Amino acid sequence: MDFIEELTWRGMIHTMMPGTDEQLRKEMTTAYLGIDPTADSLHIGHLCGVMMLRHFQRCGHKPIALVGGATGMIGDPSGKSAERNLLDEKTLRHNQEAIKAQLGRFLDFESDAPNRAELVNNYDWMKDVTFLDFAREIGKHITVNYMMAKDSVQKRLNGEARDGLSFTEFTYQLLQGFDFLHLYQTKNCKLQLGGSDQWGNITTGSELIRRKLGGEVFALTCPLITKADGGKFGKTESGNVWLDARYTSPYKFYQFWLNVSDADAEKYLKIFTFLTKEEIEALVAEHAENPGLRPLQKRLAKEVTEMVHGKEQYEAAVEASKILFSNEAKEALMNLDEKTLLDIFEGVPTFNVAKSDLEAGIPLLELLATHTKVFPSKGEARKMVQGNGVSLNKEKVSDPAMTIGKEALIADKYLLIQRGKKNYYLVIAE
Repeated sequence: MDFIEELTWRGMIHTMMPGTDEQLRKEMTTAYLGIDPTADSLHIGHLCGVMMLRHFQRCGHKPIALVGGATGMIGDPSGKSAERNLLDEKTLRHNQEAIKAQLGRFLDFESDAPNRAELVNNYDWMKDVTFLDFAREIGKHITVNYMMAKDSVQKRLNGEARDGLSFTEFTYQLLQGFDFLHLYQTKNCKLQLGGSDQWGNITTGSELIRRKLGGEVFALTCPLITKADGGKFGKTESGNVWLDARYTSPYKFYQFWLNVSDADAEKYLKIFTFLTKEEIEALVAEHAENPGLRPLQKRLAKEVTEMVHGKEQYEAAVEASKILFSNEAKEALMNLDEKTLLDIFEGVPTFNVAKSDLEAGIPLLELLATHTKVFPSKGEARKMVQGNGVSLNKEKVSDPAMTIGKEALIADKYLLIQRGKKNYYLVIAE
């Protein structure tokens, strides 16, 4: 595989320094990509960069993932309207290990292959550098005029942020340049990868290497991922879509990809999966014939969910998705874990009952109209039960005189009541 050709047809190249293609054809090349360690999980905003590293390794080159322990303490002015909070070293180390574990699903860190991936933390080589050392060895090679000309700096100075640009943030591009210099000297790293908003910082690094050592290095950025409607990619009402199941359940993760637009689905299949050009073209043709079946979104959700969470979690997410639309879903519902259940029925009306009342048993009509307000009266509840219009835990109830006990609870805590086809209510027993 040819790295540049692969990224080009996938729409994953925004800007590339002249000579990059020739360097990659000439020899196995080492490249690095920086990752901000301000959380102990990556989110899907990181995924394009991670996929670049994966393609890079698949094409026979050596990827380095750089966790920005030092630069993460400072903040990056590129597109950010506020400085980031400082993190202590213990938190950074924890985040680094968590990120490495996630990257292990994409990159080979463990084999003895010459192009096995490495993970480094710039805190390790920056923590002992004094300010005087930095000013003498790094600062003197890059002029203030050069630094001021960067778009990211200009945006902040021209009022994007209320408080302007601090000296700390202004030095960020020098620190990132120092990373490139260090990896060039210690790992023979000749290429830096990143998002298009990082171009200014990346070129500062290449300029530093040229001025200080006379070395030639290269740069390649991917476009910032957007949605067809102009909205921000990877953000939902509840925040980022995380790769860690503790923050975004596999069900919600699967649903995110399943619900993208047709235009976005085709683009995301190229960026976030390893399907071939021919496979994607076949899916696009299939989708054009019957868009209602949404083959693009289904395949996208399958590929990305399996890649991040594994096949078992993907299949569980598919089963969970069926619960809303199937009347034969009682078994799947009873097997749900609490987090997925709450994700599926997020926003539905909830009622609380005492678990002790369920131990004695609650008559169905009292549950529907007294303990909860699913129905305004027992008479109305009885009428709809007799007309087969009420389900408990996805199973029709037809006997108004029945009693509901604690054995009916899902995850020993919940009852799901359905009135008609679309009205769901969650009863919480505590």
